[in-house]
Amino acid sequence: MNRLKEKYNKEIRKDLKDKLQLKNILAVPQIKKVVINAGVGKTLKDLKFLESIIEDIRKITGQQPVKTMSRKSIAGFKIRENQVVGLMVTLRGERMYDFIDKTITIALPRVRDFRGLSLNAFDGRGNYHIGLREQTVFPEISEEGLEHSFGFQISIVTNAGTDEKGRELLKSLGFPFNQD
Repeated sequence: MNRLKEKYNKEIRKDLKDKLQLKNILAVPQIKKVVINAGVGKTLKDLKFLESIIEDIRKITGQQPVKTMSRKSIAGFKIRENQVVGLMVTLRGERMYDFIDKTITIALPRVRDFRGLSLNAFDGRGNYHIGLREQTVFPEISEEGLEHSFGFQISIVTNAGTDEKGRELLKSLGFPFNQD
């Protein structure tokens, strides 16, 4: 079992139940899934760049990304119908906890000028969203031989229902929030 999941089940769940004054242990918020999105609009003409992004996301998440296609043509953005405009990975279970643990302990401290995560990135229902500017903060990606850098978004979906419960859940898991 993953160490973060084990810590959640043995310690955090009971502490959150007391802190949030919940009567049932099953009402304690938990993380349902993690969704990683990368927009590849800049790579519309370069298939080699698209393949390198797919390979990097596969290394980071341990899972093959799904190509998201455009639904209709938009001339202003030079997009045609059924053209690849993004990549998406949904993580659940063990891989989800592995990815969260790796992000908290390894990747976020390696971000340049990192001063903590913003408390304003909650969406009103307890879900949290992080944007990373480059993939090199993850240890699987080596900077030598890297031709292109890309950014992606990480969405942490919880069943908290409110931002306060979601914030308490993520703080107890060890997310480094900015205290300003």
